[in-house]
Amino acid sequence: MAATKTILRALAGETLDTPPIWMMRQAGRYLPEYRATRAEAGDFLSLCYNSDLAAEVTLQPIRRYGFDASILFADILLLPQALGADLWFVTGEGPRLSTVTGAADFAKLKGPSDVHEHLAPIYETVRILRRELPEETTLIGFAGAPWTVATYMIAGRGTPDQGPAHALKAEDRETFENVIDLLTDATIEYLSMQIEAGAEVVKLFDSWAGSLKGEDFRKYALEPAKTIISALKARHPDTPIITFPREAGDNYIGFAKATGADCVALDNSVSATWAAEHVQVDGCVQGNLASSHMVTGGQALVDETRAIVDAFSGGPHIFNLGHGITPDADPENVQLMIDTVRAKR
Repeated sequence: MAATKTILRALAGETLDTPPIWMMRQAGRYLPEYRATRAEAGDFLSLCYNSDLAAEVTLQPIRRYGFDASILFADILLLPQALGADLWFVTGEGPRLSTVTGAADFAKLKGPSDVHEHLAPIYETVRILRRELPEETTLIGFAGAPWTVATYMIAGRGTPDQGPAHALKAEDRETFENVIDLLTDATIEYLSMQIEAGAEVVKLFDSWAGSLKGEDFRKYALEPAKTIISALKARHPDTPIITFPREAGDNYIGFAKATGADCVALDNSVSATWAAEHVQVDGCVQGNLASSHMVTGGQALVDETRAIVDAFSGGPHIFNLGHGITPDADPENVQLMIDTVRAKR
C-alpha cells in the first residue's frame, strides 16, 4: 500500500495530476470536535500526553475531510520538557518555559538519549495512529528545529523577534551553541523513535528560521537540519523528510540539496511561481496557500488555490498552507479548498 500513497509518491519525486493535500495544524481549535476532546483532557499538555485522546484529535480531520496525510498531534516544546525544562501553558497567552540563559542553566539539562521515558506517550500515540488510520493515509511525525526550539528555551516564551536568543548568541556563544547541539542530538533521537513507532514521514519545523541572516542562517538553520537529516537517513534510509525553514526567502534556494531533505515546505511570503522556478527544480515542494484564506473563504480562496496548483503542476508538489490554520478559520473553507484542489469546484 505504501507504494501507492500519494504523499509518498510526491516525496519520491513523482509529478501527480492532482497534488496530495494535508494542512498544518489540521487537528486544532477551528474544529468543534477538537475543542470537545481538549475539554475532556482538561488542558493542552494533558491532551498531548494522553495517547488515546491525542490519537483521537489526530484522526478527527481525517474523518471529516479525508486528507492524504495525518500529522501527529503533539507540540514542539515537549522535547525541551523531556530534556528537563519546566513547561506550562498560560490560557490565551501560550507556552512558558524555564529559561536557559547561561552555563549553569544548561548544566541542569538531560542528555539527548534521556528523553525517551518522558516522551513514551507520544510514541504510543504514533503506534495507535498507525493501527487506526485508513490504509491510504500517510502518517507524519514531526519536531521543532533546534533554532526555533532554542528561541523558546532561551526566552521562556515566544517573542516577536527572537531577541533573547539572538542576544545569547552574541553574548555567550558557547552556551548558545551548546543548546543548539543538544537539541540537534535530541531531535535525532526523538524523530528516530517516532519512525520506529510507525511514522512514515517526518517533518522539521523551523518556524523562526527567517530571523537568522547571512552566516547565522547557514550555521543555525541549515547545518542542524543537515545533521539531523543525515543521521535519520543513516538509521532509516527509506523515510522521507520534509523541512520547513519558514520565511527563509532566497535561502529556500538550494536548501533541499544542502540538507538532504526530500521536500521543502514553503510559507506564503514567496510566490508559487517564484518557488516553482527556484526551489521545485530540486524536487518536491509543499505549500503554500495563505492561512488567512481559511478565515475569509470565497472566490479569492478558490482563485489562489488554483493558481498554486497550476504553478507547481510541472513537478512534485504537496498542497498545504503557508503556515498553520488559525483558530478562527471556518471548517467550510477547508472543504472548499480541498474540493478546489481535487477539481470538484
